[in-house]
Amino acid sequence: MPGGSRPSKKPQSLHWWHYPGRRRKLLLWVGAIGLFLLAVAAGAWNRVCAGGACPSIAGLSNYDPEEASKLYAADGRLITDFGLQRRTAVPLSQISPAIVAAFLAVEDRRFYQHHGLDWIRAFGALKRTLLGRTEGFSTITMQLAGNLWPEQIDRSQREGFAGLTRKMREARMAFEIERNYSKEKILELYLNQINLGNGAFGVEAASQRYFGKSARSVNVAEAAVLAALAKAPGRYNPRKSPRLAVQRRNLIIGMMEDWGKLSHESAEAWKAYPLTLSSRSDYSGVAQYFAEYIRQILQARFGTDLYRSGFRIYTTLDLDMQQAAERALEAQLTAIEDGSLGAYRHLTYRQYLDRRGDAPGDDAGPFSPYLQGLALTVEARTGYIRAMVGGRDFEDNKFNRVTQAVRQAGSTFKPFVYSAALEAGIPWSALVEDSPVSVEIPDQPTWEPKNYDSKFAGMMTMRKGMYGSVNTVAVKVGLRIGEDAVADMAANMGITTRIPRVPSIFIGSADVVPMELISAYTTFANLGVATTPVGILRVEDRDGRIIWQPETKERRVLDPQHAWLILDGLRDVVRRGTAAGAVAGRGGFTIPAGGKTGTTNDGMDVWFIGFTNDLVTGVWMGFDKKTVIKSNAQGGLLAAPAWAAMMREIYERRRTPEPWPMPEGLLEFDIDEGTGFLATPFCPREQVTHEYFYPGTEPLQHCPLHGPFRGGR
Repeated sequence: MPGGSRPSKKPQSLHWWHYPGRRRKLLLWVGAIGLFLLAVAAGAWNRVCAGGACPSIAGLSNYDPEEASKLYAADGRLITDFGLQRRTAVPLSQISPAIVAAFLAVEDRRFYQHHGLDWIRAFGALKRTLLGRTEGFSTITMQLAGNLWPEQIDRSQREGFAGLTRKMREARMAFEIERNYSKEKILELYLNQINLGNGAFGVEAASQRYFGKSARSVNVAEAAVLAALAKAPGRYNPRKSPRLAVQRRNLIIGMMEDWGKLSHESAEAWKAYPLTLSSRSDYSGVAQYFAEYIRQILQARFGTDLYRSGFRIYTTLDLDMQQAAERALEAQLTAIEDGSLGAYRHLTYRQYLDRRGDAPGDDAGPFSPYLQGLALTVEARTGYIRAMVGGRDFEDNKFNRVTQAVRQAGSTFKPFVYSAALEAGIPWSALVEDSPVSVEIPDQPTWEPKNYDSKFAGMMTMRKGMYGSVNTVAVKVGLRIGEDAVADMAANMGITTRIPRVPSIFIGSADVVPMELISAYTTFANLGVATTPVGILRVEDRDGRIIWQPETKERRVLDPQHAWLILDGLRDVVRRGTAAGAVAGRGGFTIPAGGKTGTTNDGMDVWFIGFTNDLVTGVWMGFDKKTVIKSNAQGGLLAAPAWAAMMREIYERRRTPEPWPMPEGLLEFDIDEGTGFLATPFCPREQVTHEYFYPGTEPLQHCPLHGPFRGGR
């Protein structure tokens, strides 16, 4: 103002930062705290691996991950695998670039720039944590460390001091790995090690299980599904949660676009790609009893290496035959239970499942409360096991009735009696009276065997007694040649269980292992040569070297002439005997075949063992705890139809075998069945039949009852 004085300016107060002394003191404090924290971090960095807490990485250069052994069918299809971790290790060069890009996009985009710990991502995660949003920052190398050494680096520990210690140990190991190995090696180990759910470890096993293809053939959408599984294998399993799996897949495809690995158009196309899963990655639900049978053999030979060494096990199994056997057996058992073949009063399999509910079976040893069955198919010339059904429900009851059960053979044992009789010089035309028989046994009650229908038909040929399964005829023939001859014949054909030297063995009282009984019939199919069943073709290591190759075993039991004679009698069982209606009649199976029905006392076991020129198949049905199946239970009524259904389906895909050629040296004549002598023109036509003879066993006289002939021929 004019003539006045200017108002004085109010002095500004200085901020404490403007005082050099205070600023210096603060910087000293910050530095001291920083040094202290650095010292603490350094100490923790060193202490985190003290006392051997961190594993050695020295073996990683020769790292050999645990790899499940794989079980293959004869045609190379995968049946299942043995191991806690289903893994097939492959080099990085055999992994699709799309898989590499998908995993890096979501898990570790700066993988090729960091040295084990991504500091940019770590500080970003710390900042977001301070803002209340938790975020992980593990690199692929850190994840690899946790996957390789889950005991020392427990990745389930996420909170508090334990979580911090785990993270530091993981980072420390990641630095060590990065310092010693190339990025390519680290990535290869990671992609072969990671758990991708459904029992699959590594991208190759997962690709096979989810998509039915190798990791080298996976496309972008499939690669993104695999990468999605890395976060939470259970949550994003495409088989169980396809919607969540697709959502996560598309998120990863978007990340690949943001990273510049996909164009916008390509990313949108792959997001629209349908989730296409293989209908079957393996046949682990098929042939479970067979797989377990093979596993037990291999574990006895290789021990725990079986589960971690990645063996390739090539078996004899034919998956098409196996599935035909499973279908035919279950269909027939169900038909029995639903009353289609007469009244059935036991607990059925379906009723058992309804009562059990979702609870798993208790696998009560060899006993299940419902009707059981088995089927086994063996290739006659090689002994190769082509199909094996050891029971109805492996998950409920793992007892394999083919290999572990011991059951009475019933009438399926009679071919051993007649084989021994033919070899002893008794021809098929020999007359035997079907009449009551009493056998005195020291220190035991008199044994009086009965026929199934308790009726007697009088005189008949031995052939008719065999194809009609007449008990009294079998007993009388057996008594003529002796228990030793019959027991020795059975043993020569492959029965290893004890066969008591008592007359009741002639009608099948001896206990046998079903596999041995069924494979013994290869002797008949092979015209006298018995083969031992085998289920393994070869075992290879993961590099393809054969480390075990079982040999097939065969032995001649009967000469071709006697073998053809017993074969021809067994063919009559199918042509006009106890199995004719079920096989050639209602069963519609017309391929040349032979076989024998079997029914034990009171109908507790029913059998049919049949064969063609190239396959031997046996079917059994019964209860694990011996119980009468039903009234009128017979092998021809219950077991033979399952055999016919199975074989009919098998031969829809398989070459029809030729009939057996008759070997040279046998003689053939028309005989009168009523007398067993050579037929004359005056013998009734219904009594005349064509018969075959081993030289020296043929009849030398013409029928004395019909016509003018008397004496020799």
